Amino acid sequence: MSDDVNKGMPVDLDEEGYLIDYHQWDEAIAHALAEKEGVGELTPDRMEIIKFMRTYYEKYNYYPILRHVCKNVHQEKECINEEFIDPLKAVKIAGLPQPTGEVVAYLKDEVA
Repeated sequence: MSDDVNKGMPVDLDEEGYLIDYHQWDEAIAHALAEKEGVGELTPDRMEIIKFMRTYYEKYNYYPILRHVCKNVHQEKECINEEFIDPLKAVKIAGLPQPTGEVVAYLKDEVA
């Protein structure tokens, strides 16, 4: 599925709205995805979280443990919940691939 989330430039998203190729991501796409997800403005704190999640994923080829994201960006331990409410929205805005059911369960369990 192609979507015009990037100011008229088509971006390939899957049916759930995740980037198909996470290498296609840039900050403009992040802002457009945040708007599409109803998150609002990507403040510097939110962008710091997003960039850390991307860096972690690129280094380890896996999704970061949420409490470690906040610790590594020197924010409150619940920063993902406070900034994005739903950690899956943060994953989507970061342009990471759609997580498997196992990862989704882990993310939901970690915020519970």
